[in-house]
Amino acid sequence: MRYNPLDDLDFAGHTALIRVDLNVPVENGVVTDTTRIARIIPTIRHVTEAGGKAVLLAHFGRPKGTRVPEMSLEQVRPALAEALGQPVAFAEDCMGAPAKRAVAEMAAGDVLLLENTRFHAGEEKNDKMLAASIAALGDLYVNDAFSAAHRAHASTEGIAHLRQSCAGRLMEAELKALEAALGDPARPLAAVVGGAKVSTKLELLSHLITRVDHLIIGGGMANTFLAAKGVAIGTSLAEREMADTAREIMDKAESGDCVIPLPHDIVVAREFAAGAAHEVLPVDACPEDAMILDAGPETVAAINAVLGQCRTLVWNGPLGAFEITPFDAATNACAQEAARLTGEEKLVSVAGGGDTVAALNRAGVADGFSYISTAGGAFLEWMEGKTLPGVAALMTERH
Repeated sequence: MRYNPLDDLDFAGHTALIRVDLNVPVENGVVTDTTRIARIIPTIRHVTEAGGKAVLLAHFGRPKGTRVPEMSLEQVRPALAEALGQPVAFAEDCMGAPAKRAVAEMAAGDVLLLENTRFHAGEEKNDKMLAASIAALGDLYVNDAFSAAHRAHASTEGIAHLRQSCAGRLMEAELKALEAALGDPARPLAAVVGGAKVSTKLELLSHLITRVDHLIIGGGMANTFLAAKGVAIGTSLAEREMADTAREIMDKAESGDCVIPLPHDIVVAREFAAGAAHEVLPVDACPEDAMILDAGPETVAAINAVLGQCRTLVWNGPLGAFEITPFDAATNACAQEAARLTGEEKLVSVAGGGDTVAALNRAGVADGFSYISTAGGAFLEWMEGKTLPGVAALMTERH
C-alpha cells in the first residue's frame, strides 16, 4: 500500500487539519471510555512537537445535518485535554467565521477542536463546498480516523484531494495490521466470524472463503449452518430461510480448499439467562425445547488445534452468547489460546468489530492480540474486500 506517512510531512509553521475519531461513549456529559482518544494522541503530539498547529475534525453521533446540543463535541474536550496534558481550544463550528477566528488565535503547538462535522448536511454528502471551506482553515491534512474511512464524507475523503495529505499514526497502524492479516498474510490463515445473523455478514463470508484456509463460524451464525446441514437445533437463534445460502457457502469453500469446521458438541439451555441450567451434548442431540448458546469443549479443543497450525488469525465476532456466563466459555478459551500463541510469536492475530472488542476484553486478552481495531463498519468492509474511500484518497493522491 502506498500512502504518505506522517513522517514525510514537515509540520513546522503549518496548520494541520487532523481527522480523528472522537465518537466516544458519553454519559451525563462525561466520556466513559477514552480508548479512542488515547489512540489519536501520538499523531496530535507529533504535529504539535514539530511546531505545527493541530486542528481536529471529528463527528459525534448522528445529528443528520442539524445542530443537536447533546451531540456537541465540546463535551469531549475535557477528556481530550487531559489525555494530551495541555489545553484544547474549541470552535463552535467546523467552518466559517467561528472556525477562522479560532485558528487565527492559535500559536505553534496549540490544539483546536472544531465542532461536530455532521452538524452540516454536506458532510455525509461529501459536499465539495463544505470540504473546501474546511480545507481553507489549514494547509496540510492528516487522516487518523480509519474507523470513518469507509464513508466518502467531506472530512474523510473530500479534503484529501484539496491539501497535501498523509496517514496519521493510528491510520498507519491499522493499515499495516490489515495488510499483514489479509493483504499478504503468513499462512495457514484462519478467520473467526461470529454473531447472530448470516444475512448481515454474507458479503464477508463470501469473500473470506476465497482468502482463508480455515473459516471458523460461531454464535447464531453457526446454528444457521447446522440447520442447513439438517441438524436439529431446537429453539436456537437461526436464520432458517438462509439455509440455501449457507449450503452454497459451504460448497464453494469445499471446492476452494477452505475448511469450515462446525461444532462437534454444543452447550444448550432452555432459557437465555446468566447461570441458567445447561448441559453439554453432541451436536446432533439438541432437545426440541432447548437452544444452543455456546460451543462445547470438544469444539473448543478442535478450534484451538486449528489455531495452533495457523500463522495468521483474523477475528470478528464471538463464538457463543459471550455476554452471559457460562455461555462465554468457548469465546474466552479460544481467545486466550490465540493470545497465548501470539505471545509466543507463533501467530499474528488481528481483531476488530464492536462485539469482538467487548468479547476480548471480557476474556482478558485485549492486550494479547497483535492488533485490535477500534473500527466497526470500516473493519468489516475491509474484511469484505471493499475499497475504503478515506484510505483510497490517501493512496491515490500524491500531492
